[in-house]
Amino acid sequence: MTAAYLDIALDLAKKAGVVMRNNFTAGMKKTWKDDRSPVTETDLAVNAMILKEVKDNFPDHSILAEEESDHDHSHDYVWVCDPVDGTHNFSHGLPTATFALALLHKGQPILGVILDPFEDRTYWAEKGKGAFMNGNPIQVSKSTSIKKTLIGVGKTRDIKNLFPVMDKLHQSGVSIISGLSIHYVSSLVAAGEFSASIFGGKSTHDMTPAKIIIEEAGGRVTDMYGNVPARFDGDMPGQLCSNGLVHDEILSILALGPDLKKIES
Repeated sequence: MTAAYLDIALDLAKKAGVVMRNNFTAGMKKTWKDDRSPVTETDLAVNAMILKEVKDNFPDHSILAEEESDHDHSHDYVWVCDPVDGTHNFSHGLPTATFALALLHKGQPILGVILDPFEDRTYWAEKGKGAFMNGNPIQVSKSTSIKKTLIGVGKTRDIKNLFPVMDKLHQSGVSIISGLSIHYVSSLVAAGEFSASIFGGKSTHDMTPAKIIIEEAGGRVTDMYGNVPARFDGDMPGQLCSNGLVHDEILSILALGPDLKKIES
């Protein structure tokens, strides 16, 4: 992989972070989408910046982003972006939102970047080169059981009903954190702070950047049924990210959650 991909991805994250910090204020103006999620001027500004700069630098690449895309299936290289992951939090004064970006080659992630602009923590990974936070190598935790560990959960009633799962996790000694940016939580899985994160949504921009970072940190990533999606440029049946050592234990608990919507991997 050319170094230019990582350099530009990190530069885009830096620029997105500036916009997010400058625009973070109480009483933020927002509109509401049909899925009851908010969108702010920051979401739109960062999204537009990604579209422009990726096309300026790589005119033969396409972009899949949450607010606006420039994508078709004729391109081998696709950038996947969540301009503000955790807009609910961001738009209501909670500094737990992230910027997330990944690069796919023929449907498979080869680069991922997650930025926490408020704590100035940038996580990134390239395929086969390890995972880093602000330039320092990171690794997943060594926990062999979910007991006395933290697990982050997002999108609890989209593809599966995760409330029975959360109840069983609690009974198993897990501390559950919900309501944060899923990339915020997943980056902490990569850094060894959480044992796992569970995402019950379907959108690639909510999942793909974390996949390569967690795997390069030594973890394991599947959908909520234990399968690895064939491609990461379309809808997926949720995501389970873990340190690998507790993955099967969590999959057995995820089976307790009844399906609400079936999405083929």
